[in-house]
Amino acid sequence: MTIIELTPPAVEPLTLVEIRAHLRLDTEEEDALLSALAIVAREHLERETGLVLAERNFRLCLDDWPADGIVTIPRGPVRVVTAVTVYDGEGEPQAVDLDGHLLDGQARPARLWLRDVPQPGRAMNGIEVELSAGFGESGQDVPETLKRAMLTHVAAMYACRGVVAVEAQPAMVPPGYGRLIAPFCWRGL
Repeated sequence: MTIIELTPPAVEPLTLVEIRAHLRLDTEEEDALLSALAIVAREHLERETGLVLAERNFRLCLDDWPADGIVTIPRGPVRVVTAVTVYDGEGEPQAVDLDGHLLDGQARPARLWLRDVPQPGRAMNGIEVELSAGFGESGQDVPETLKRAMLTHVAAMYACRGVVAVEAQPAMVPPGYGRLIAPFCWRGL
């Protein structure tokens, strides 16, 4: 299973106004740095939780259909499945009819069931599921606890900005960060 991000977020969950207020900065001199740190904080949080904070499009590639017929989607919340394509042995795509499909996009992991599915002919990545995932189109849709975790993370990275370059971040996670994100982490056995 491979998941590919097709589009970047249109907006970041944290605005520069929110970050500056949290850091008690009055000037816009370091906005480029703050924007870069906000992206690092979002990406780190998304890796830790499996959540998609800012809505964007993904492609999930599978080798074969699961035995129980339910496709699990490791990123979420899934808002909509836009297309499912199956490739035959010659690499020709065949669109799967989405009528009657069931999507539990809020589950962790999200789950998709399709009524009639053709078998892929390719040995690898013979099935592609196009989807849109994320809490919403703006930072206002992201749970406040997650935004608070990102703000504390940005503050910690900002505090060590002269020691660790943005490209090497996140070099540290602030105290209490794990407790803030723990309810949103998906742990498997």
